Amino acid sequence: MAESSFDVAGIGNAIVDVLAHADDKALVALGLTKGVMTLIDADRSDAIYAGMGPAVECSGGSAANTVAGIAALGGKAAYIGKVKNDQLGSVFRHDMRSQGVTFETKAAIDGTSTARCLIFVTPDAQRTMQTYLGACVELGPDDIDADVVSGAQITYLEGYLWDPPQAKAAFRKAATIAHAAGRKVALSLSDPFCVERHRAEFLELMADHIDILFANEAEITTLYQTDLDNAIRALKNHVGVAALTRGAQGSVVTDGETVVSCSAEPVSAVVDTTGAGDLYAAGFLYGYSQGRDLGTCARLGGICAAEIIGHIGARPAVDLAQMVAHTLSHTV
Repeated sequence: MAESSFDVAGIGNAIVDVLAHADDKALVALGLTKGVMTLIDADRSDAIYAGMGPAVECSGGSAANTVAGIAALGGKAAYIGKVKNDQLGSVFRHDMRSQGVTFETKAAIDGTSTARCLIFVTPDAQRTMQTYLGACVELGPDDIDADVVSGAQITYLEGYLWDPPQAKAAFRKAATIAHAAGRKVALSLSDPFCVERHRAEFLELMADHIDILFANEAEITTLYQTDLDNAIRALKNHVGVAALTRGAQGSVVTDGETVVSCSAEPVSAVVDTTGAGDLYAAGFLYGYSQGRDLGTCARLGGICAAEIIGHIGARPAVDLAQMVAHTLSHTV
């Protein structure tokens, strides 16, 4: 097998998060339901954006958060996702590249604008999110860079992107290229509602194309329509390795023969759980790409997740590589 150019290449929804502080009166004035995520169209997005106060813009999206985390750990990461040739598309590209991620997907010239998630943070730390998916759902097979995928040890697919037919074709193309090159393919189930919509298709995709699966307890029990223990037993028929997160109860990892449990890392305060699963996947995949055992991979995932939930935002607020090294070195 040729030497890999990347440890992990992620494929997912390229979204720019636009964060602003707001009080409850502002939410009422904009007609927003506090504390929930709502999908909106372009006109509604423009209207809400116009009513936002001073905002901070940063690239987001589940798989993008994961590969940014891998780069922060010192790994070689690439990303494939669709943006438009507009202001927010430039923000997304700049952020990814500045974080050390290779991002070369061509921007769309025509069509819908770059996806954005307008996030209002109230004084009680609740996040009210209005998401316009825009250009990111237009990702198709032509956007899959064969050199990137075949050159990555692991190609990581974001389940959120499974809705559009073109994206399904893109996923299958990427998986075929990866396996032809002797590489691994990983999938995140992303969301229980996503699993409910695509149960049969996800099971088929897993059996045919997926080597490593990421899911939380709600997602995996929804997928198999059973409890966690039975779901773990069922996984051996579909994937080689599965990493299942359980919030404060840590995570469970299985390769079909052995089951490894890993406790959650201690945190002083849970501020915002957004991105916890994304960064768990980052730590796990980084460890896996470096040849670490499953227990160590799970521990790395837990350390990264603990850092993320301690502050607002889904990107690390500290030197992640240094923090991980320090935590591991002080483990008794």
